Amino acid sequence: MKHSFPLVASLMVMLAAAAAAAGAADIKIGFVDVERIRRESAPAERASKQLEKEFAPRAQELQRREAQVKSLQGQLEKDVMTMSEGERRSKEQELSRMSVDLQRLQREYREDLNMRRNQELATLFEHADRVIKQIADAENFDLIVQEAVFRSPRIDITERVLKVLSDGK
Repeated sequence: MKHSFPLVASLMVMLAAAAAAAGAADIKIGFVDVERIRRESAPAERASKQLEKEFAPRAQELQRREAQVKSLQGQLEKDVMTMSEGERRSKEQELSRMSVDLQRLQREYREDLNMRRNQELATLFEHADRVIKQIADAENFDLIVQEAVFRSPRIDITERVLKVLSDGK
């Protein structure tokens, strides 16, 4: 989730004020790299493999149709001089129809794949948020952020989140 700079700055000022008001009370802050969770977590890898498996037949069908279009286009270019006008027009219409169908199928494939990928990512991030909350509760974190312009490696808890996700908890 993207935040505007003023919102983040305001949050940091409020945290600093809260720390001052608490009088030297330690505030424990953590950071989680959401992009690493998306790329490296075991559930993300499983989801990616599942999506590949689920969409492989459609991808193969698209490749087959694309080869048909290229083949017909090559045949048309090769035989254009020896074809009658009617035959040429018929082949061009067939090629046009096949190209339009291929483009439609490719668009539907991309839309369906993106929709399923977004569903899987939503599930992953819901699970990751529960894990982050568990870690925050167990280790008494006051704040865990997911975006920052700068962060010290010592507050990065991404590895712990990845470990819990890979353990399947």
